[in-house]
Amino acid sequence: MGLFRLLILIAIVAAAFWLWRRFIRPPQRSERTDNKPAPMVRCAQCGVHVPREHALNQDEHWYCSRAHLQQGPKSGER
Repeated sequence: MGLFRLLILIAIVAAAFWLWRRFIRPPQRSERTDNKPAPMVRCAQCGVHVPREHALNQDEHWYCSRAHLQQGPKSGER
């Protein structure tokens, strides 16, 4: 019976800790509150679509990373 009581005690302490953490923390909010999709742009180098807020812009071309920005647009798209 001693082991069973110990397991019950551990379960009660874990549940109390979980409830305490849940009610103490403020609810986490998402960054976007309007539920509209983020505007996407196409990388001029690789063609991957990324959110415009994360993309890099140069000479009216969008890039997904600094490496692609340094490489410039794909040949034939200048």
